[in-house]
Amino acid sequence: MRTALIAAICLVAGCSSTSTRPDGAQTTVATTVATTVATTVATTVAVTDTSAAPTNAESASTSAPDDTSTSATVASSPDRPYVVFVPSSYGSTPLPLVMLLHGYGGTGTVQDEYFGLQQLAEARGFLYVHPEGTMDSTARQFWNATDACCDDFASGIDDSTYLLDVITQIEADYRVDPSRIFIVGHSNGGFMSYRMACDHADVIAAIVSLAGATFADPSRCAPTEPVSVLEIHGTLDHIIDYTGGGREGRAYPSAAATVAAWAGYDGCGSGPVASTTTVDLVSDVDGAETTETLFPDCPPGVDVELWTMEGGDHVPNLSGYFSPALVDFLFAHPKA
Repeated sequence: MRTALIAAICLVAGCSSTSTRPDGAQTTVATTVATTVATTVATTVAVTDTSAAPTNAESASTSAPDDTSTSATVASSPDRPYVVFVPSSYGSTPLPLVMLLHGYGGTGTVQDEYFGLQQLAEARGFLYVHPEGTMDSTARQFWNATDACCDDFASGIDDSTYLLDVITQIEADYRVDPSRIFIVGHSNGGFMSYRMACDHADVIAAIVSLAGATFADPSRCAPTEPVSVLEIHGTLDHIIDYTGGGREGRAYPSAAATVAAWAGYDGCGSGPVASTTTVDLVSDVDGAETTETLFPDCPPGVDVELWTMEGGDHVPNLSGYFSPALVDFLFAHPKA
């Protein structure tokens, strides 16, 4: 699954050349292989609606559907089906909602296989959706996220409103805890997570971005209230560079500048401060390679953090700690 993600993402930046890992080993993604795999993972997953969702939260079933998932659409985008995973613990108590956003050229299904969040949705008891972007003129799925990424062909599609519509529809169909609506994104999906936090801070409690970045132009982001933010980024990421860069002639900020911007938006009074905590997020980098940078004096219940994966790349081999840790961060940061 990691190979599929690498192949799809490499086509974005032409990264079919050889790269060297910290241990000296070299890895190459061949163009022909990348093209084949990317064509597969960029295919939209169309799901047939086999079981009708409840019409509103008050009449929602107190037990999960037999197949634990339900396909639906929103009125504004009837051609973009999404599937809600419902854990077996679903009942009368409202549950958190986690939305996962795939990277450029990927799909929600492939992204879920990589992060493994559906298994955690069952184990930890949250509603879960991984919607699909739209196809660009090269037949790759994308999100129209920030000033840098990734509406490269100027479609102007309003993914921010679409994703809010999906959240609103899920709230109507299921018992959702409105204080615990979270977004997780990778690469283009990470950029889109920031866009959602900028545009819909009254709805989104917290986001986690792997290898994403916020707006380069701070005037494009005006959150109406604080949103907790966790950026996870590898120092050897040459697709969305840890130190900042540009794509298609459009700049994006560094990982450090991204979290600093959000510390400012959220009203954090000081920082950044390096934590003494280290964690092992990357399975093929020896030891606890990830360091944490924090911003003290944020408003109560709000945190802005940068987890730096020393030696981690754009699609790291994730350890078993990664996904539980990001869910822990989300669950620790409900809306006040």
